[in-house]
Amino acid sequence: MAFTDLSIASEATIQPILDIAEQAGISKEALELYGNFKAKINVNQLPPVQKLGQVVLVTAISPTPAGEGKSTVTVGLADAFKQLKESVAVALREPSLGPVMGVKGGATGGGFAQVLPMEDINLHFTGDIHAITSANNALAALIDNHLHQKNVLNIDPRRITWKRVLDINDRALRQVTIGLGGPGQGIPRQDGFDITVASEIMAVLCLANSLADLKERLAQMVIGYTYDREPVTVRDLEAEGALTLLLKEAFKPNLVQTIEGTPAIIHGGPFANIAHGCNSLIATNTARQIADVVVTEAGFGADLGAEKFMHIKSRKGDFNPDAVVIVATVRALKMHGGVAKDQLKEANADAVKCGMVNLAKHVDTIQQFGIEPVVALNRFAGDSEEELATILEWAKQQDVAIALTEVWEKGGQGGVSLAKLVKQELQRPKNFQLLYKEEDSIEDKLRTIVQKVYGGADIQLSDLAQKQLVELKRFGWDSLPICMAKTQYSLSDQPKLLGRPEGFTITIREIMPKLGAGFLVCLTGDIMTMPGLPKNPAAMNMDVTADGKAIGLF
Repeated sequence: MAFTDLSIASEATIQPILDIAEQAGISKEALELYGNFKAKINVNQLPPVQKLGQVVLVTAISPTPAGEGKSTVTVGLADAFKQLKESVAVALREPSLGPVMGVKGGATGGGFAQVLPMEDINLHFTGDIHAITSANNALAALIDNHLHQKNVLNIDPRRITWKRVLDINDRALRQVTIGLGGPGQGIPRQDGFDITVASEIMAVLCLANSLADLKERLAQMVIGYTYDREPVTVRDLEAEGALTLLLKEAFKPNLVQTIEGTPAIIHGGPFANIAHGCNSLIATNTARQIADVVVTEAGFGADLGAEKFMHIKSRKGDFNPDAVVIVATVRALKMHGGVAKDQLKEANADAVKCGMVNLAKHVDTIQQFGIEPVVALNRFAGDSEEELATILEWAKQQDVAIALTEVWEKGGQGGVSLAKLVKQELQRPKNFQLLYKEEDSIEDKLRTIVQKVYGGADIQLSDLAQKQLVELKRFGWDSLPICMAKTQYSLSDQPKLLGRPEGFTITIREIMPKLGAGFLVCLTGDIMTMPGLPKNPAAMNMDVTADGKAIGLF
């Protein structure tokens, strides 16, 4: 019988979470148990440490439908460090039901490099994303109630920017009309839904460093504008207390484990193509309190998640990654070299060679931040020796550290070579630097990202973005970092432009201030904040047995 992620997870021996916590030095008093295998951590109960652990960031080349296995490598690398007798923890994002039911089918690693309990984590887990949905929609209800109850804040219903959310891909909800049915049913207006992980509340929860900070950030969120075009915030509505109450349990990071018993802290889940793509700051710092090495990941390629990790998460958290891993695969590089998805099984070293330009750009991007990355060549069945040799030889010629990685099949043992290379990088001095300053103009910050990270030529602002730019400067919001909302499939804003395109211009069609999160979301191309389901959703293959075991999660 062929192994699947679900079958491997189902047959794995899972330890009581109290045992995992004890091994990590977390007392029972600091835990809030969710059954035998999950717990929330009360970070205020953790003992102080003199030195926080080092951070290893795992990123990837531009993703393709072939899959790169970034989360799998992240988990496997943590287990590999454990095999090297290092004190280690892994910190990951929580899966969103949208991609789980849509395309991915699961997001907890794969093979023998997974986090457990896999079913729970991929579905409702400890309810964090549901709490964010409730808080977001409670705020939406309070806004509409305010309009209905005489609107003393003079909010212009046409300029409400706060949307409702749902943690499922549902394109039919992108644009809706609410308040129909007469005077007793509210004020009619246009509205819309985002996916929950695109909510500013998700970003706020992931960037707050305390409950008090969470409340203050929630208060700063802009929900719309008055008839006089002045901003209206959650503080104006006096709603921050209620929102904090709804989120107080969700704010605590979650403790689970890998198949090999490595502590795993999973918390927060913003997408990297429409948000900042990193697990929560409090989760990463909690992991740094309990381990000497923390392996974490950022969504999609280095042009998205890693760039935002540096410019947003590192800046807000006042720490830098100590090492960076870039995950690459033969099949993804073949696609970047021009091979169609249905032709990937055929060996094609020439296509791999052509696709190497994508890996080269991501290596260049990380080097610009002052870090020499390590490449994890994630091996898949069917990769030919010639194809693998092509990549290894390129790395040798470019003096780029690289390790063949087989964690899906072998677990931590398959990542030991990678862990040894990363360990060497952790011991070397760093010259970390950000690519732009917060006080740079919005145009300069955008141009820096496009030219240095994407390898493009310039930016172009739509008429709407130019008007918003004037407003942002008027309100003094132009000193915030940039959070680009861009396709993950290309370095450009055109999804089908693979490899390493050059000379392109990125069009900024809209700029949305997120004062609570502390950044400006810049929408490019046709990126959507509420995805749609594919032609054949993963949900169509999901079921449950009579005794309650999941079917179809992968």
